[in-house]
Amino acid sequence: MKRFWTSAQAIASEDGWSIGLDGRAVRTPARALLIVPGAALAQAIAEEWNGQGEEIDPATMPMTGFANATIDRVLPALGDFRGQVAAYAESDLLCYRADGPQTLIARQEAQWQPLLDWASERFGIAFVVTQGIIPVDQPALTLAGLRAAVEALDPWLLAGFATLVQISGTLVGSLALMEGRLSAEDLFAAASLDEAWQAEQWGEDAEESARLARRRTDFLNAARYCALAAER
Repeated sequence: MKRFWTSAQAIASEDGWSIGLDGRAVRTPARALLIVPGAALAQAIAEEWNGQGEEIDPATMPMTGFANATIDRVLPALGDFRGQVAAYAESDLLCYRADGPQTLIARQEAQWQPLLDWASERFGIAFVVTQGIIPVDQPALTLAGLRAAVEALDPWLLAGFATLVQISGTLVGSLALMEGRLSAEDLFAAASLDEAWQAEQWGEDAEESARLARRRTDFLNAARYCALAAER
């Protein structure tokens, strides 16, 4: 779609904040009005629209994309969406450790175990930690506790939060990020620990480095969206 507006503005309304393109309301792909709950997110979305050239490039509009997903996909099926996100507790990355070499085992222990310890204390739960990739069952109380933590999240955060969990592979780490226990950069580094260790041993692979860079960009965009969506 080609640009047809001069400027985009965040506009306060009774229902929240809408985005106007020369006063014309922006709609989602499903044709719902794009209305967000806070000024900070609305302004960020307006800036994305203002930053477009002659043709719209959705890849440069992540905040708009997350807001669209929230309105069109998350809010209409909130229970199911929460369930899909909470299901990551069954196979959280932090519970699956390497069986060697010792340097990698020690690095995982140093970066991953503190997050599990935090979650154990925060939610009153316990984790089964294993070596290798063979699935292990987590206690029912653990799954229920993490499901409750997901259900307690503001629905407007969930589209971004789901992306954090999907990219990192850890629901526990993503919840820790939401509660300010670590930064998005630190969580991405922890989640990419294995890839970093492989690069140290065998040298960097150009394709893998490019893939990791794209994942990092997507991850940081999701974290920024969550921070903006949390502001009211």
